[in-house]
Amino acid sequence: MISYNTKDWFTFIFHFHKSDTVRKLFPIMIAIAIYSAIVGYLEIYYFKIGKNDYIHNIPIMHGMLGFVISLLLVFRTNTAYDRWWEGRKLWGGLVNNSRNLAIKLSAMLKDENDRKFFRKIIPTYANVLHKHLHDSETSRQLFDDVDLEIDHHKHKPNQVKRMMFHKINDLYDANKITGEQLIILNDELQAFTDICGACERIKNTPIPYSYSAFIKKFIFFYTMTLPFGYSVSLGYLVAPVVVFIFYVLASLELIAEEIEDPFGEDENDLPTKKIAENIKKHVEELI
Repeated sequence: MISYNTKDWFTFIFHFHKSDTVRKLFPIMIAIAIYSAIVGYLEIYYFKIGKNDYIHNIPIMHGMLGFVISLLLVFRTNTAYDRWWEGRKLWGGLVNNSRNLAIKLSAMLKDENDRKFFRKIIPTYANVLHKHLHDSETSRQLFDDVDLEIDHHKHKPNQVKRMMFHKINDLYDANKITGEQLIILNDELQAFTDICGACERIKNTPIPYSYSAFIKKFIFFYTMTLPFGYSVSLGYLVAPVVVFIFYVLASLELIAEEIEDPFGEDENDLPTKKIAENIKKHVEELI
């Protein structure tokens, strides 16, 4: 995740980070600029279209559709950010849950071997969950038309959780913890699976295909028709104007694509590996 000063406007405006959308869109922006210039040349010098021709009224359509596309993009980015923020809250919950379990076990356990086991196994869950969510096959588990390697192996976060619960139950059988303490620990143990399931829901349930495809097609055709309506008024200036409009619209879609899966390797994705390392450090301090 990128570290930055939110109040440093000068750096935001004039510094280009490798995650900036202009880098990703640059080739197609050049193509659109050439396309717009060609359309402008043909309208003005070849077909000699003037302000009295009907084609000059196309911006009326753009004005009406502009409101529609703005609503779609606002909903798109808000939905993507909700997924990103929910992922952050889930991993924040995992941090607190790991701390709470470590604190309770540190008070209940007297045997050093038992304490050593949980000192290792609690951070292991966070680390295994990080790797599980970064596995590209995890995002495809709900697809019916693929045979995934992950389906032929055991669910690793569940296996770690199973080891924890079996150890807790063994402690109860050995009278090292009471029945009341077992009940207290059960809530913390159950939260691990709840967090894992919620993260998987975000990971393997993308935005519906038809919705995402429609927005991309809408942006493309909206941009491609802009030169026909504005060439007469702007001349060759239509090229940079159309490129800028495309940059704004396409950038919003690219940003939404990046953050809707917060458990990937993109610059703005959640630092789950760092969070897992912090959990390890905190648990070792507590037990």
